[in-house]
Amino acid sequence: MIELRHVTKRYGAVEALHDVSFRAPEGQIVGLLGQNGAGKSTTLNILTGYLPPTSGQVLVDGMDLLQNARGCKRLIGYLPEKPPLYDEMTVWAYLRFVCELKEVQKSAIAAHVEDIIRTCGLSEVAHRLIGHLSKGYRQRVGVAQSLCGNPKVLVLDEPTVGLDPRQVVEIRALIADLGKTHTVIFSSHLLSEIQQLCQRVLILNRGHLEYEADMQELAETGETLRLRASIAMREKQLIPALRSLPCMRRVKALPTRTIEISEVLLECDASAVPDAQTQLFRLLCGLDAPIRMLVEEHDSLETVFLRATDEGTKVPS
Repeated sequence: MIELRHVTKRYGAVEALHDVSFRAPEGQIVGLLGQNGAGKSTTLNILTGYLPPTSGQVLVDGMDLLQNARGCKRLIGYLPEKPPLYDEMTVWAYLRFVCELKEVQKSAIAAHVEDIIRTCGLSEVAHRLIGHLSKGYRQRVGVAQSLCGNPKVLVLDEPTVGLDPRQVVEIRALIADLGKTHTVIFSSHLLSEIQQLCQRVLILNRGHLEYEADMQELAETGETLRLRASIAMREKQLIPALRSLPCMRRVKALPTRTIEISEVLLECDASAVPDAQTQLFRLLCGLDAPIRMLVEEHDSLETVFLRATDEGTKVPS
């Protein structure tokens, strides 16, 4: 639906983005994650046509954004980090004004505005001045203006920043609902927010796209297999035996309620032959040490993010 191809952006000698490529398919919520200064806002400004890339290409529904700016921008709704609101206007009048700017057919504007107001939960404040609204309602109005003109793609820059916990929950619920009918790209520095809302995550670090994957792929990332096990053997005998396995990279003993049972966290070479589980089962059978519990633990988004943003460390995409 919307795609960046080898996009680089420079401000004089400063390179804000370097050779960034990714695609947001139709009907997905894609999260753009990164620390402050990673290049998130620059990426979104280029996606929406507010900034031209120094090099590279932006495609919206197959159209080049620079060559067909008008057609592409009709398909994009944008909520910048600071919503472009007019405090002296009512919510209804403001949304009508935005519809006129986006060249919505005049006869359809009233019904379109009413539909957006219902979708964004603004019915109670539709005729109040924007300047008199709470931060949460102002953010809802910002999302509402991005819906004017029925765009296929919504680009939201830090949509929950500065909101109180209840308002954050409400805006997240709104984004999740919008994701059922739109392609949504939104930036955040909150790991929990990306994990809760997105089907796909992109991690930017110092202008480089360090990581890109579907959320379910997080479980398959990396060369280390992590296993948590409960084994019927005393720790003093078990730990040295586990460390002797060729596949074993790290063994960590965990607290237990009885000395007869050992709880351990194992980090194994995922490419080991035979595989780590086979080596483990053979060892424990030979030791007559029954396995009471064995579960595979996966990388969390936090682990992947910290690895991707650690200087000099790359996460495979």
